[in-house]
Amino acid sequence: MNVDYDGQRHWGPATQLVRGATERSQFCETSEAIFMNSGYVYATAEEAENSFNGNLERFVYSRFRNPTVAMFEKRLALIEGAEECRAMASGMAAVFAALACQLSTGDRLVASRALFGSCHYICAELLPRFGIKTELVDGRDLNAWKKALSTKANAVFVESPSNPGLEVIDLPEVCKLAHAAGAVVVVDNVFATPLLQKPLAMGADVVVYSATKHIDGQGRCLGGAVLGTKQFITDKITPFMRHTGPSLSPFNAWVLLKGLETLELRMQRHCDNAGKVAAFLETQNTLSRLLYPGLKSHPQHALAMKQMSAAGNVIAFEVAGSKTAAFRFLNALKTIDISNNLGDSKSLICHPATTTHQRLKPEERAEVGITDGFIRLSVGLEDAKDLIADLQQALRA
Repeated sequence: MNVDYDGQRHWGPATQLVRGATERSQFCETSEAIFMNSGYVYATAEEAENSFNGNLERFVYSRFRNPTVAMFEKRLALIEGAEECRAMASGMAAVFAALACQLSTGDRLVASRALFGSCHYICAELLPRFGIKTELVDGRDLNAWKKALSTKANAVFVESPSNPGLEVIDLPEVCKLAHAAGAVVVVDNVFATPLLQKPLAMGADVVVYSATKHIDGQGRCLGGAVLGTKQFITDKITPFMRHTGPSLSPFNAWVLLKGLETLELRMQRHCDNAGKVAAFLETQNTLSRLLYPGLKSHPQHALAMKQMSAAGNVIAFEVAGSKTAAFRFLNALKTIDISNNLGDSKSLICHPATTTHQRLKPEERAEVGITDGFIRLSVGLEDAKDLIADLQQALRA
């Protein structure tokens, strides 16, 4: 099937999410086919040779490329507005690949301090083992970025909004500073999704996702993605993937394709529900802190609304008191599930200090506002009044 990808770039987001990059086999199936095969056969030895030396473009091994995975990659690139995409086995595989593929001993990485626990581990502990210098800065402070990027850097890594404290990075300004310092900017856009924020349009070079979150969004499978220019994907990501093997299962790619078909509808409901829940929580005097980019009380509300088309579905708040009070609240919930995942159709809640960020030292958690009473809530697709009722009765506990 001959697919006009350039023409599809002019489609609206809803059409791209449902039909983008669909390639049918000779059987003309409606739904995308699942190519659950590891290898491919060649008509001749010469064809195999030309396939491996690059003279012939075709699938050669599913650790490198696969037809189902390729459809997911092309569809996600369409909605992101990226030239190319490579899908990986998980979001953390994508984050590590996006950094490790371009950094060498002696290079310098500057990253925002407020990061998901595993991202913090990669930046602050794993990469330095290979002689890569990492400097962590307060991502909200442009003066801190100016100071850190006043000398040469090779890469910049940020989450915006951050996990779990919902800090918002001024992406256009940080990208300008990073490029002046010679750095490639990598943005983890998982909280915003490709529908609510476009980092590439604001100057970023690379975008990474945990597709496990909203893209699947139904708690079914793991997946990740790295998106950027054709040159970055071809020269940096593709050889790294080919030889290290963080490949995405074709079945998972098919599940993620199905997830993309409903992403726009789900994100509308996610954001609507989160707005209602956040407005309710703002009335509760039992909370000592509440963070949601859609609320005017968020310290970076104006910046968030400038960069994002909607505020997303993650809310963070602090229960007054200690870990005991936070646990009492969590254990009193009857509808919302305790889970470390997010972006799911079901509302999920967790205690970052003892789960996603438990590896951080207490002083490191304090630097990014993760106290013993701090809680992250991923608002799902349920009826908002049921979620509010559940939160209300648990807060009374």
